[in-house]
Amino acid sequence: MKLKKTVQVSLAALASIAAMTAQAAEVEVLHYWTSGGEAKSAGQLKEIVKEAGYGWKDFAVAGGGGENAMTALKARVIAGSAPTAAQIKGPSIQEWGKEGVLANIDEAAIAGKWDEALPKVVSNIMKYQGHYVAAPVNVHRVNWMWANAEVLKKAGVNTMPANWDAFFDAAEKIKKSGALVIAHGGQPWQDATVFESVALGIGGVDFYKKALVQLDPASLTGPTMIKTFETLAKIKTYIDKDAAGRDWNLATAMVINGKAGFQFMGDWAKGEFAAAGKVPGKDYLCAAAPGTDKAFTFNIDSFVMFAQKDADAKKGQLALANAIMNPKFQAIFNLNKGSIPVRTGVPKTRFDDCALKSMDDLDSTSKNGGLVPSFAHGMAIDSAKAGAFQDVIAKFMNSSMTPQAAVQALAKAAKAK
Repeated sequence: MKLKKTVQVSLAALASIAAMTAQAAEVEVLHYWTSGGEAKSAGQLKEIVKEAGYGWKDFAVAGGGGENAMTALKARVIAGSAPTAAQIKGPSIQEWGKEGVLANIDEAAIAGKWDEALPKVVSNIMKYQGHYVAAPVNVHRVNWMWANAEVLKKAGVNTMPANWDAFFDAAEKIKKSGALVIAHGGQPWQDATVFESVALGIGGVDFYKKALVQLDPASLTGPTMIKTFETLAKIKTYIDKDAAGRDWNLATAMVINGKAGFQFMGDWAKGEFAAAGKVPGKDYLCAAAPGTDKAFTFNIDSFVMFAQKDADAKKGQLALANAIMNPKFQAIFNLNKGSIPVRTGVPKTRFDDCALKSMDDLDSTSKNGGLVPSFAHGMAIDSAKAGAFQDVIAKFMNSSMTPQAAVQALAKAAKAK
């Protein structure tokens, strides 16, 4: 990522003025937590920072799933007035590190024993050249499958399908019952979310890592990837014709309202079930996507710390990092968000059965190597390649493209810059 001076001058000027109004004892935090539960969680973080003796200057940028926030951040960095911290995740942390604008927060990490509290695969993402530059907030599990309990019962489906053969057996029963089988939103990132769970379920962890993390050409074009696309082609036949452009939460509502049996979506979907007053195990069911029970595709929200000249700002930065890793905040935030705490030592008593399963699986997969980054959610590969992959998958989902042609296109996309 090269910072481009084509960002609007007016935005940079406004951002610079906003920065100059910040007091020395404040931390300025750029984030895009602007909806219900997320905004409430940001407020809790603000209070913890205040308890540590620092003010909080909110730099909230709504819209675009974080894209607008990143535009504002680039403007601030170009203007020489980077905020104390910004909400960034995955490979983007390394991209900012290469720009030489990040702060070393090892002091907070050592005092808080982060290396012991975090899975190694997570702590590695939070570091640049061996030093902590970011603090993780949560872990989302992406490879979830959600189901309406009543739809499954009426169709005679007694258990959540554990593999793809069982899934397609269940799909036929649900189809015959008159309900829609899969609630889906035909957007590139949603298509990619389903695709990566299929790839993981068909090929296993080692294949997933080689193909979608290491971008091994043989894995991208081999028989396992062809089978992945063949399975995806079969999945397409159980998605309704009106799926194009549908938002993910509207697809979740279809499961909640009993119009559809299943949805493949990360655990943020659980927030929709909770908001509708639905109870896990009774009204809806959760299980790992078929064939992925021993694996965990993760998506992590984190705050990256930017280099500061002022001594008070640096101290405030460490206070913010400590607040983010505070077990109290980790519990509050994740109960609102549907995700789970990223660190150990957080009481589990208030979390529901789906979250508890996610916690247990995070623990086991972090030990057995089954914890893998979600490519569909910006954790595995750089943004150019991830975007090129999504384009291929979306084209496959919306055309008569063959699996053989898809794998060749995927291999080509792996070279995107």
